[in-house]
Amino acid sequence: MQPVVFAQPSFPEHALIDSGGAEKLERFGPVVLRRPDPQAFWTKRLSEAEWARADLTFVRESDRGGRWEARAGAQRVATGSDPQWNVKYGAAQFVIRPTPFKHVGLFPEQATNWERVTQSFPLFGVERPRLLNLFGYTGAASVLAAQRGYEVTHVDASKASIAWTRENAELSGLAGDAMRIVVDDALGYARREARRGSKYNVVLLDPPHYGRGPKGETWQFEDGIAPLVATVRDLLAPRALVILSTYAIGCSPLTFQNLLRELGEGTIEAGELALAAAEGGLPLPCGFCARFSRGFE
Repeated sequence: MQPVVFAQPSFPEHALIDSGGAEKLERFGPVVLRRPDPQAFWTKRLSEAEWARADLTFVRESDRGGRWEARAGAQRVATGSDPQWNVKYGAAQFVIRPTPFKHVGLFPEQATNWERVTQSFPLFGVERPRLLNLFGYTGAASVLAAQRGYEVTHVDASKASIAWTRENAELSGLAGDAMRIVVDDALGYARREARRGSKYNVVLLDPPHYGRGPKGETWQFEDGIAPLVATVRDLLAPRALVILSTYAIGCSPLTFQNLLRELGEGTIEAGELALAAAEGGLPLPCGFCARFSRGFE
């Protein structure tokens, strides 16, 4: 029996080289990164000598974060006090910037959802479908959707993530007004949009376990996800797509499937996001995902 895993599209500038021992070894563009991954319990396929060739290694200093160390002879863009470089996906470019929280500003496992949004564009029956990206982070999904022709509203509570989104949009050749970018609490913004009678063809939800809004609002997944899904129900156009994904949250695809049933009649797919490893290595689980669609099955 195989678990349901959403297929990964081609992403030439990213590769999962190996995983295991609670770590993963990845390539983003020319740079190889070594960082923790709590789901990789199995034995590494490659030797420690091969892992030691990583350009940057994340060293945890506390439960709140750590630092990145560059090896001698690392790629030039990976050195210095603030390493950063760009990677391409299709016609878009994204800034990779290793952070003290081990993240780098891009989650390549989300590429399957980026492609689903792109491929769904002609199915909505309108010239310019509307897309709402809540918890939009650094904007990869938003940038790609805007390039495809969606009318995009991108929402995130972090001013730093919003600034990163603007960098990615500019780097990808989008005009300053190509999408609406909002610093706000996701649930609060969605509720105001519902009161205004706004309708969207696509709603993307990738919430963290815990977070804070710009005015001190508190987000806790277990408390907030059901009210958020209920609000999203009121935002959907007759032809609609909703994608819900999470990482490091203690629930299951069945939980997501049950949640999305509350959106009404439609088709639901539920499963896992994962990265396929190079050269026959083990796939790396990267969270759960469910998709709801209606009106164009």
